[in-house]
Formats: sequence, C-alpha cells, structure tokens
Amino acid sequence: MGNAVSGLASLPNTVRIGGVGKRDLLQALGAHNVQLNRAADMLFEDPRFVPLGHNQVIEIATLSVAELGFGAEGATYGQLTARALESRLAECPLELGPHLRMQFLDQPEGAAGLPATRGRVPPGAITVASLPLDERDETPKGFYLRRIDGVLWLRGYWSWPGHIWNPEDVLIFARA
Repeated sequence: MGNAVSGLASLPNTVRIGGVGKRDLLQALGAHNVQLNRAADMLFEDPRFVPLGHNQVIEIATLSVAELGFGAEGATYGQLTARALESRLAECPLELGPHLRMQFLDQPEGAAGLPATRGRVPPGAITVASLPLDERDETPKGFYLRRIDGVLWLRGYWSWPGHIWNPEDVLIFARA
C-alpha cells in the first residue's frame, strides 16, 4: 500500500511534523496562502490540540475507502480505522494535517462549481485520519485538504460515528 490513489503522485510519502507551536503553524499556513474554515479555526483554538515540541517524520499511506476493501456500501470511520490497523496503518497525529498542507502545495484541483456536499466528503478532498479530540457533536473531528479554484484549503470537519464514507473518499493514515 502506498499513495495509490490516482492523481496524487506528488503527495509526499513522509511528512515532517512538530517543532513549532500553533501560532507559528498558523503563520506558516498564512504565508502559503492557505485558507481555513471555521471548523479548522476551532481545532486550532482548542487547548487539547498541542503540536509536538520536537520534529518527527511520519510515513503515510493514502487510500480510498474502496482500496481499504469496502464496496459500494462504504464504511464507518470505526470500520475504516479497524481495517487500516489490520494493514499496519494507524491514525495520524492531528497536527499532520497542517504540516501536510504546507508540504503538498500542488494538490490537484477539486471539482469546483458542483453542488454543496453537505454530509459527504467534497470531491478532490483528502481527509487526514486522526483521533478526534472528543466525541461531542460540536467538536470538529479532524482536518482535510482541498484545492478549489486554485486556492489551497485546510478545512476542519464535523462527523458522527455512524457516518458512511463513500468508496471514492480518500484518507491518509500513518504507517505503523
């Protein structure tokens, strides 16, 4: 398993995280003209989101729900992470999302102009599989990366345990 999802050949196989605080991380995202949505802002504002004080390199794997072995019925996040564990993959640290966003500046364009995808992963989005800060509905669950109309985004998202991820949805896991 590698970064097998088509169109993502330029996605790095490793991501360097840590060594900077949230304020510096936000400034670096701004320097790359990365836009954040309200859910991403909320994740950065949460005191439980504490970036590592030291550098660490994480090897990643990018897989669609279908590549994890789920058919047209899709799967819940719990099913996805359980299957990933069977494949020696694990959830990523939350801070991998912001660092990956800055290391993956040539993400292919998503499908702009399509209707809103409320309750589903937007076309072209890459979700970083990470342990949620908590299970409360009002807490965003993690980050996803997107490029729309040439603009890079680091977006947070809300989800619930019963949400069904579609076969074409793409997630990033850490190699265990």
